[in-house]
Amino acid sequence: MKHPGPPPDKRSLKQNSVKKAFYVQNKNWNIIEKYSKTQNKSKSSIVNEALELMFTQLYGTNVNGSGTDKWKVISLFSGCGGMDLGFEGGFSYLEEYYPVSHDLNETKEFEVVFANDILHEACTAYEEFFCQQRGGKTYIHEGDIADFLDNLSLLPTEKRERIFPSECDVVIGGFPCQDFSVAGKRKGLTEERGRLYLQMKRVIELTNPLIFIAENVKGLTNLESALDIISTDFANTGKHGYTIEHKLHMAADYGVPQTRERVFICGVRGDVNQQDFRFPEETHSIDRETELLPWVTAHEGIRDLTENHPNQSQYSKAKNYGSHCQGNKAIRPDYPSPTIRAEHHGNIEFHYSEKRRLSVRECARIQSFPDDFIFRCSPSKAYRIIGNAVPPVLAWHIAQSVAKALKKWEEKNTPLQEEPLEIVKSL
Repeated sequence: MKHPGPPPDKRSLKQNSVKKAFYVQNKNWNIIEKYSKTQNKSKSSIVNEALELMFTQLYGTNVNGSGTDKWKVISLFSGCGGMDLGFEGGFSYLEEYYPVSHDLNETKEFEVVFANDILHEACTAYEEFFCQQRGGKTYIHEGDIADFLDNLSLLPTEKRERIFPSECDVVIGGFPCQDFSVAGKRKGLTEERGRLYLQMKRVIELTNPLIFIAENVKGLTNLESALDIISTDFANTGKHGYTIEHKLHMAADYGVPQTRERVFICGVRGDVNQQDFRFPEETHSIDRETELLPWVTAHEGIRDLTENHPNQSQYSKAKNYGSHCQGNKAIRPDYPSPTIRAEHHGNIEFHYSEKRRLSVRECARIQSFPDDFIFRCSPSKAYRIIGNAVPPVLAWHIAQSVAKALKKWEEKNTPLQEEPLEIVKSL
């Protein structure tokens, strides 16, 4: 009987039934040794880095097959996650699919790695949808972001990095807007809530993103010099500073059945070409003579909803206080709904044909949330977190523009590593 020889060395030949050893030609081994010394890296690191580079360049994937690295996003004042969903994509709305990849020729994706909100019900809805239902790994922090940042430096480095990364590609956030709203008291920057954008500035300083996107109400654009002050503060953030651009977007212009107007502020880091970013072009229009699609009406947005849809049976029972009060009129079926408000005190608008106010699910539809996004709380809390959200479909279009800018930046700044690649090709 032929002697089987010595048993395999578990440290190198096999581990969990995966073969770990392979042969390298002598000429390539000499090159690996040279790189190991000059780069002060182990031989295995040289080989693995070259393998990863080769697979990324040839197949658009890394060694473990999980796709190219994702753009890391930090989300602030996240609410239930309307803007986050727009950036991550992968959802359907009114028979239209909004894909994860924001470039049809690439596998690059956005990944929200940290989110924050102070409202318990918003965090609960976020956790269920993003972390449980979709299987994401986002860390959602519930509480005051200022307190969180104050205590961050007290954590051990390893734990701090797991919770809150020291750098990211994008920071997004809709800092609280009621103090700037026409429907609010319009105290703006004189109130503590109106200065919460400074916490976003603080995060930008800590993480040095390539781009940030901030969202707020239309009232910010005509409240004395509030927008100028905020833009100047953002522009002077970090060692590179940021080029600031802002634009008022109508949600209906992007396929959302709602005449919601919000200002988006974009900051592009000083060492990134500001010209690479452009706000998205409108896809829909009220003008029927253009080549754009017509606005989506409220009827088109909610007509198929039945009692079988989650949250459809939940609606405010507040009586009609007269059409002279806000929220006591029925929405029009042939026109987009008015803005779904967070602060309505039960006076959410009435359905156009049924003798009741809009249901929680109808408001979610009008805000462009997919039907599998569920709100397990009272109607008043659900209305609030839905009304506070950025419409996911509008956010998806904003994310398209961010993805295009980041791709251009990466194309200009990807270093060439030809020699390690050549090593692997001849293994």
